[in-house]
Amino acid sequence: MALPTRRLGSLTVSAVGLGCMGLSHGYDVIPSAEESARLLNRALDLGVTMLDTAALYGGGANERLLGGAVMHRRSEFTLASKCVLDMVDGKRVLDGSPAAIARTLDAALARLCTDFIDLYYLHRLDPNVPVEESVGALVRAREAGKIGAIGLSEMSAATIRRAHAVHPIAAVQSEYSPFSRNVEIAVLDTCRELGIGFVAFSPTARGLLADAIRDDAWAAGDLRRTMPRFTGENLAHNLRVGAAFNAIAQECGITPAQLSLAWVLAKAPFIVPIPGTRRIAHLEENLVAATIALDDEATARIDALFTGDAIRGARYSAAAQAQIDTERFPGE
Repeated sequence: MALPTRRLGSLTVSAVGLGCMGLSHGYDVIPSAEESARLLNRALDLGVTMLDTAALYGGGANERLLGGAVMHRRSEFTLASKCVLDMVDGKRVLDGSPAAIARTLDAALARLCTDFIDLYYLHRLDPNVPVEESVGALVRAREAGKIGAIGLSEMSAATIRRAHAVHPIAAVQSEYSPFSRNVEIAVLDTCRELGIGFVAFSPTARGLLADAIRDDAWAAGDLRRTMPRFTGENLAHNLRVGAAFNAIAQECGITPAQLSLAWVLAKAPFIVPIPGTRRIAHLEENLVAATIALDDEATARIDALFTGDAIRGARYSAAAQAQIDTERFPGE
């Protein structure tokens, strides 16, 4: 099966990719390796040609999962992973030094059972290391034949420009959905100007725009229990906005998840959303969005619904936000 394609720098990928984090990290239930392998292979069968992972996810478990599940089909997909954020001795570490990047990359290649990663991101900006030094480490890895394209994750327009001056950046990855619009401040315009692709993670707002959240009874390991938007009165308010979004989806004859993904895809031809899921039925539902042409009226209604301070609560906790370089709206 073939999906429409889009460009990320020199890479051509399916218009909708697959974010693999949730198969090993971040949410309430981690599926078995067998279930995850079935989902990953079904994604490839359905024409997904971009799989996104990171050293951080599950402390290497997610890369190891892909290494065991799909590397026999290595020629069928673009492999993306990330460094700088890592797990060391069971603790989350932010280290953008060239030495740390080299260690993380070599460990990732071993876990992934490959000798080449097509797109390798700096997962976060390390404020203690000039971004030029971190990008320089990736340039050397590229020259050594270990990686192909270079990417950045959750970085500001100013940082993107600094990095791009060292080496052309193929893709910038950040959160983007009708619910989370920070990249509209400056990042999307910068990507458009410099010819950089944009990869949208959490394009269904961590499930809220997929009609998958009812309350804040999060399991102990669920990231959303630490995110102000997904707890208490903030969540109660945001769910009411979500209900209005669901009504638009019903009028369009599609699911809320498909509407959110179609909205992201309609924003620019250089945007590739990478929704994650643990269920094959949801995977199949999401991929339909690659063929949905959202009309201007529906797009305008969604934009109006989420305008201004319609959403309450910050994207991240104060501690997590300290590692985010992307621009913020007033009050965040």
